[in-house]
Amino acid sequence: MSDPVIFTSATPNYSLPFLFAGQAQKEFFVNQSHTRMDTLVHTAIVGRSASSPASSNDGDSWLVDSSPSGEWAGFEGQIATRVGTEWSFIQPRAGMRVFDQQTGQMLLFDGAWQSADAPPQPQNGTTIDAEARQAITEIISELRNLGIFARS
Repeated sequence: MSDPVIFTSATPNYSLPFLFAGQAQKEFFVNQSHTRMDTLVHTAIVGRSASSPASSNDGDSWLVDSSPSGEWAGFEGQIATRVGTEWSFIQPRAGMRVFDQQTGQMLLFDGAWQSADAPPQPQNGTTIDAEARQAITEIISELRNLGIFARS
């Protein structure tokens, strides 16, 4: 389900609703903003899926995968967050990063979600340099620990 209200006065990047003088039900607008900020600050997704999971906890966020269906139809590439009994969707912007808990990897949005692939570790070759191989293996390991490459 999309957001139940279209805000006519909101922030340009993530549509956080503004309050205005004399506004009724200010708590609704403030709560909408808090919900969006709760998702956007240090975003961690449970994983990727093309449809909403059968069960999810309040606050769980997912990356809507390609060819979404059901409640998520039309929200491909967006972040879906469970808020009570509904799903709230956030359109990513260039430079947005999320942590994928399933793979242990950071994802970057730049028109599409991107992730780094680890290079293969050296195996054979005509000249074997054990120190160089060990250094490359340690670099790859550290990049995995930092979430740049997926954990294997």
